[in-house]
Amino acid sequence: MLSQAEVREIRKEFPILTTKVGDKPLVYLDNAATTQKPRQVIEAEANYYLTANANPHRGAHKLANMATELYENCRRQVAKFLHAYRVNEIVFTKGATESLNLLAYTLAPRLEPGDEILISILEHHANLIPWQYIARERGAKLRYLYLDEKLELDWSDYLAKLNEQTKIVSLTACSNVTGTRPDLSKYFAKAKEFGAVCITDSTQLIPHAPFDVRELGADFAVCSSHKIYGPMGTGVLWGRYELLESMPPYHYGGDMIESVDEQSACFARPASRFEAGTVNVGGVVGLGAALDFVSEIGLENIDEYERHLTELALEAVAQIKGCQLFSVAGTSPAYLRGAVVPFSYEGIHPHDVATVLNEQGVAVRAGHHCAEPLHRHLGVNSTCRASFSFYNTEEEVERFIEALTAVPKLMGLR
Repeated sequence: MLSQAEVREIRKEFPILTTKVGDKPLVYLDNAATTQKPRQVIEAEANYYLTANANPHRGAHKLANMATELYENCRRQVAKFLHAYRVNEIVFTKGATESLNLLAYTLAPRLEPGDEILISILEHHANLIPWQYIARERGAKLRYLYLDEKLELDWSDYLAKLNEQTKIVSLTACSNVTGTRPDLSKYFAKAKEFGAVCITDSTQLIPHAPFDVRELGADFAVCSSHKIYGPMGTGVLWGRYELLESMPPYHYGGDMIESVDEQSACFARPASRFEAGTVNVGGVVGLGAALDFVSEIGLENIDEYERHLTELALEAVAQIKGCQLFSVAGTSPAYLRGAVVPFSYEGIHPHDVATVLNEQGVAVRAGHHCAEPLHRHLGVNSTCRASFSFYNTEEEVERFIEALTAVPKLMGLR
């Protein structure tokens, strides 16, 4: 596990972590929303614009060749990181949200009236609203997999709902609220028995733990750069090549065609088919630098250390009078829990809690975290959420707990 000395050295690579909130050092615990960027990511993106700014794939001059090489090198890098079967299974998008919309729209023609799409109640809106729309448009049925008493996916519920009409199963790899990390290989293997296409929103898992699309048995996986220390506005869609090749384009325009005449066009093969227009090369280069950064630290080390911080925080929050946790149950193995601590304070609105914590220099999230149906299922409208990164320290966990304990007093309630 990472030592506190190693973490302090890592923190030096994140300039923004020296920010002060009033006279207090910032404790940034909103990593599930977006992670901060190390210096090498910032420099890599800036260096692209300083030295190699050009459209890839479209020119014979030096800068165009440099841009193409950088862009395609990053595609190879992402393919290796995810353990893809082929490099051209990696499609660059604006983020996980666009990746999931791409899948919904391009898989929609496969759906007939009466077909079913199965997702879980844990899903972020990005893996929910596109399927709502497509189900309505195609006359299909959107079904939900619910939770057991430990806030884990209910396997018996899953078995009861899978059937011959199930055409798509799309599940999170880690909940951004409860921290639930389903055994997706088990779920997808069962779905394959019914011929369903299997998709995972891996946005909340990839920054924290090793991820292998082959071991999962998935057909598609999506993630966002900004969750894994890379730039915003950049994302990844991985898909099995034979499926990508069978899908129509999502956007139309330049650089996604083989040939065009006045009345028709022949589209390029994946991944180019899905990357119309001028792509965010700088963002992709930054993502490549971010993957280098986390790979150097080691995802196993990151996972172990972040689980340690999460356990410290969960145990401490559970002892605070008036606080209620909404984390996957403590009896679950720690490795099946994401690095999030969701909680509420009896009689105090989550936004008020977050505001008071901010005054103490502690940044947490408040709201429904783009998972409104999940919150309704849990019986609350909103929660606060602290979420951890490998650059957080044990001292910051202590500051968070100290500030959280003092919330009622600081509000003049106790």
